[in-house]
Amino acid sequence: MHFRSACLLALGSLLPALAARELHVSPAGNDSAPGSAAEPLRTISAAANRAQAGDTITVHAGTYRERVTPPRGGTSDSQRITYQAAPGETVILKGSEVVRDWKPFLGSVWKAVVPNALFGKYHPYKDLINGDWFTDKGRPHHTGEVYLNGKSLYESHLLERVLNPQPHPESRDPEGSRWTWFCEVDAQHTYLYANFHGRDPNRELVEINVRDACFYPAKPGCDYITVRGFRMAHAATQWAAPTAEQIGLLGTHWSKGWIIEHNIISDSKCSGITLGKDRATGHNVWNADRTKDGALHYNEVIDRALAIGWSRARIGGHVVRHNVISHCEQTGICGSLGAVFSTLTDNHLHSIWTKRQFAGAEIAGIKLHAAIDVVISRNRIHNAGRGLWMDWMAQGTRIERNLCYDNTTDDLFVEVNHGPFVVDHNFFLSPTSLRDWSQGGAYAHNLFTGVIDAAQELRRVTPYHPAHDTSVVDRVNIPGGDNRWYNNVFVGTAPERAAPKKDTAGTRTQRHIGFGTWVYDTREHPSPAAGNVYLRSARPSARETGAVTRPDFDPQVRLVEEGDRVFLEIQFPPELAQASTQPVTTALLGRARVPNVPFENRDGTALVLSTDYLGKARPAIRPTSGPIEAPGSGVQRIKLW
Repeated sequence: MHFRSACLLALGSLLPALAARELHVSPAGNDSAPGSAAEPLRTISAAANRAQAGDTITVHAGTYRERVTPPRGGTSDSQRITYQAAPGETVILKGSEVVRDWKPFLGSVWKAVVPNALFGKYHPYKDLINGDWFTDKGRPHHTGEVYLNGKSLYESHLLERVLNPQPHPESRDPEGSRWTWFCEVDAQHTYLYANFHGRDPNRELVEINVRDACFYPAKPGCDYITVRGFRMAHAATQWAAPTAEQIGLLGTHWSKGWIIEHNIISDSKCSGITLGKDRATGHNVWNADRTKDGALHYNEVIDRALAIGWSRARIGGHVVRHNVISHCEQTGICGSLGAVFSTLTDNHLHSIWTKRQFAGAEIAGIKLHAAIDVVISRNRIHNAGRGLWMDWMAQGTRIERNLCYDNTTDDLFVEVNHGPFVVDHNFFLSPTSLRDWSQGGAYAHNLFTGVIDAAQELRRVTPYHPAHDTSVVDRVNIPGGDNRWYNNVFVGTAPERAAPKKDTAGTRTQRHIGFGTWVYDTREHPSPAAGNVYLRSARPSARETGAVTRPDFDPQVRLVEEGDRVFLEIQFPPELAQASTQPVTTALLGRARVPNVPFENRDGTALVLSTDYLGKARPAIRPTSGPIEAPGSGVQRIKLW
């Protein structure tokens, strides 16, 4: 190569970096301005329309009421488009608008008349929540919402129940559920009625949902976007079924390589962050055609996704970290197919599904379909109904060092997966620690203080894959078993329950609920177990030898929240150090039976559980059972968050 050609080639490789620029946005700006620090733009959307690969959009302090719809993404991890709050500044992005001019209606109820022109093409007070696997509990629900000083009120479908509000029996905040609203819509106006319980809404901040999202691309394939440091709230999101396009308050829309970090996200009507699929592969297909089972429909959605290029090269690989997500009524984070190869770490999710006015089969702190090679690590999830839900195709998944408590449904639900997936060093402290309707899982160094609900699923067939790949090898049902149980601590607090369940086809489905691994004793496929410790009413499986059992020992487990810090007070029996443990590795775990794939890291290297929950090194021989290495004697106070 000639010297001149080599220089031109080198210069060409530098041009994208040299062309990268920083666009500034400020409430004092103007969308006709150049976007410099001295002459900023007024809206984030104006900056999004100008930004090209490699550019950074820096947004300065203020409240922005807009839907950011990025028209494009970056071209690679090093040439991404970054949206960031200016360091040290509070930037709020809201999908709501302020409503004033409330008029007294009757008693403590006020009425506002809002022109429909405020809503544009999308009207949250006409749009009813619906979708596959959604349960409306016998009444309509709108995607709209009313907020008083930042706190959402409860929608009522009857004006009478706004005039005479009663506590919602299922709400986690019964008194708060008496603060209610109702809507009516005609051709020109929307009429809102709200019970403010003696407050004057014209002297308070009252906001209503207007937009269906705060930050969401209109089309798939907007890759390599970073969203950092924002406070985002108030989105009229629709139900995010796995068979639908999943529009979240903040969502990736079937793209690749996003980084979502250090954001505070709250008050989505349904879901906070979505890493979901596109609409073209199907949108609520089961509701549209009830002649086929929902599972069959979802299998067809998977096939359509593969046909248009669902793969590591095109989809997923997102990083979602250090976010606080709360007050969403479906999920904090969800994703169908689009979360593959992603990392979800160090997030705090709480107050998910607390109103409980509607329900459905898609509600959790984190709910993923196809968590292929996904790492879910060091998250705190509480007051979320269900904590973690891995539904279909959790293969190569690692769930490690998470703190789950005060979840009323369960901490972890693994549904119709074939493995291999690894669940290690977690604290599962809710009344139901694990709902296992899968096979091929490895559970190591966890603390379970709730029951395990272990069941077969013989009616549904679900896919399994080659290692680290989205392609489908075959589909089979779930006879259950084929798990591994090493070095865990189980604490029982009540008698176990055996619960055989008869399915609609008339065959017997084995299902047992209780403390410890005995719930797997009737499975055809064995689940090796060793090094486990069973306290109080927790019991080992019949196949396990050398287990430490202390039915007389009460570890006195107590969780203490002090501000944003969480401590666990617990004592372990002296026998903890006597458990016949061994290091948990790929060699020990072997291969999951159905896919015939080893338990290994997602990069194909051998798995070695070498550090505990706190990052302390595990010894090469006889590691301590449970999440904490060598916790000591007597009552321990361990900082978990």
